[in-house]
Amino acid sequence: MNELLWYTSRATGVVSLALLTAVLVLGALTAGRRAPHRVSPAVVMGLHRSLALGTTTFLIAHIATAVGETYVNIDLVSAFLPFTSGYEPLWVGFGTIAFDLVLALVVTSLLRHRLPERLWKAVHVLAFALWPSAVVHGWAMGTANQPLLRGSTLACAAIGLAALAWRVVSTHHDRDRRRAVALQEWS
Repeated sequence: MNELLWYTSRATGVVSLALLTAVLVLGALTAGRRAPHRVSPAVVMGLHRSLALGTTTFLIAHIATAVGETYVNIDLVSAFLPFTSGYEPLWVGFGTIAFDLVLALVVTSLLRHRLPERLWKAVHVLAFALWPSAVVHGWAMGTANQPLLRGSTLACAAIGLAALAWRVVSTHHDRDRRRAVALQEWS
């Protein structure tokens, strides 16, 4: 039973990181200055939200199985309070930070219509800290002799970094027009 929990914890961790990377990419697309032309933004946003929900589900399964198995010492407090784990406190702590940020994002997203938009956006920007924390956790906690685990973490890191780089360097499709309007004198 303990071995089953161990493998389930690892598998759900890998799936969580892959889904989180997909959520990051879709978030960069929807928040980017160049939205996809062939796909409706509503479809992309719906997929972003659905994958975020799936990520949360797999993440909860990952944490529950990590706490439930007894091969390593990770207690329930360590799931919420970073750097308190009896096993690899630093690397588990990065995962805890990611989970805490997921909780903040989920709660503020559920309350989005009751919160000021600036507050929601300020909290949602934390996603840019969530994803690297999860990647560091996945890389450090992954098994070195399992190339599939290392490779999947590395692939997620490469894809996520490419999406973030695209988000930073992309410009508005009407950049020249915006610049011309900004240079006009007000009458």
